[in-house]
Amino acid sequence: MPIDSVVDLSRLQFAATAMYHFLFVPLTLGMVWMLVIMESVHVMTGQVVYRDMTRFWGKLFGINFALGVTTGITLEFQFGTNWAYYSHYVGDIFGAPLAIEGLMAFFLESTFIGLFFFGWDRLSRKQHLLVTILMAVGTNLSALWILIANGWMQNPVGAEFSYETMRMEMTDFWAVVFNPDAQAKFVHTVSAGYVTGAMFVLSISSWYLLRKRDVEFARKSFRIAAAFGFASVCSVIVLGDESGYTVGEAQQTKLAAMEAMWHTEPAPASFNLIAWPNQTEMKNDWAIEIPWVMGLIGTRSVDREIPGIHEIVARNRQRIDSGIVAVKALETLRADRGNAAALAAFDAHKADLGFGLLLKKYTDDVGAATPAMRDAAARDTIPGVAPLFWSFRLMVALGFWMLALFSAALWYSVKGCFAERRWLLKAALWSLPMPWFACEVGWLVAEYGRQPWTIYGVLPTRLSVSTLSVGSLYGSLAGFIGFYTVLLVIEVFLMQRFARQGPGSLGTGRYANEATAH
Repeated sequence: MPIDSVVDLSRLQFAATAMYHFLFVPLTLGMVWMLVIMESVHVMTGQVVYRDMTRFWGKLFGINFALGVTTGITLEFQFGTNWAYYSHYVGDIFGAPLAIEGLMAFFLESTFIGLFFFGWDRLSRKQHLLVTILMAVGTNLSALWILIANGWMQNPVGAEFSYETMRMEMTDFWAVVFNPDAQAKFVHTVSAGYVTGAMFVLSISSWYLLRKRDVEFARKSFRIAAAFGFASVCSVIVLGDESGYTVGEAQQTKLAAMEAMWHTEPAPASFNLIAWPNQTEMKNDWAIEIPWVMGLIGTRSVDREIPGIHEIVARNRQRIDSGIVAVKALETLRADRGNAAALAAFDAHKADLGFGLLLKKYTDDVGAATPAMRDAAARDTIPGVAPLFWSFRLMVALGFWMLALFSAALWYSVKGCFAERRWLLKAALWSLPMPWFACEVGWLVAEYGRQPWTIYGVLPTRLSVSTLSVGSLYGSLAGFIGFYTVLLVIEVFLMQRFARQGPGSLGTGRYANEATAH
């Protein structure tokens, strides 16, 4: 049985589960803060319509949250079932933020979600607003700890490998928490969620306005979504630049692949606006370049170079040679822990241990790897350039489209004439799926760009999997996709049903005549 089958199927199963899960997460992150805004306005003004807005949009939020939790729990279990060696190798570090997320953030979030739905007639207005705020804090704390764990996979700081336990061990908890990659990823991800929530409210409100139903409710919802969405999409773009900068600091290989930079250019480097990457020949068949831009974005300077793929491969080839020494020394230490010469060699080369392990793809005896094997392993450190290049540009294009849409929505909201701009309402309605596309593509860039590593520069993906049969992986993959597809269909059905009913579904009678009249 070829091991590639197990590795590829395990990756496919985790990717499918994660991408399904992240269909629910952004809306949860964004909607919860819109509920805080709506209920805050209700508490400050006493206007009942804002209370109804909180309850109606909260109902749609609750449907999404319930289904998101189902997919998220399954996702975490896969670390034990499909990635057993990964869990053993880095569990002491990776497990800590996930445990904190479960004990602190998820319990906080779940508790106050219950109070949010069942506390309307039992709590005062201010008390219920406090519940909504704490629900939002819990939701974002949950995202924070999960993204700290993911950020450590991208930039494994605050830890080192122990030859005695054969595992990565944490040396600095706060370095893991304040990892620049994790912090940049957190603010960029939650901002993308805020855009998703704003687009959801904006699109459905536009649908009501196009049909001239629930007009007062829809106008107020549209205004809040336009202002919140504009602020959020600006944050996404600014924080995306920060996230890209941290990638350039910690993952130069990913940055070079995203930009199809095959050679190191004199600083500041030009930006490939559009190109046709040719990974076989390691060049671009053609490209449209903008001078200086990549250097300014990637280094925030005019004198720092960004290494190209050819230079990165050459550097990684040297690290593979160093990693071979580390692997051989580690094998000696496993047999004789008191061997001082082996320990000295290991300490000198252990930073490159992961690069030596890349050769396990070609030979079980790393020390006997041929120059051809070492060259092939060095080229393996470069992920697929074309998928990264185009995925990144699609994400950016969607981001700027949403910036234009929210800018127009806010402008006409301030002028008070947005309801008469049918082209704007139609653009908002048809733009509903765009934040989800942008989020999914963004995660593709983040995770696919890390290959061939599960822990960047430390643990190759092919060594991280469990010992499973291909048949069991095919069966579980089919089961997950089938089950999650059913959940997705249920969500779309329930969302569409309650959205079509509109605020009249609250049972207050305030919107019933207006809803049925149309």
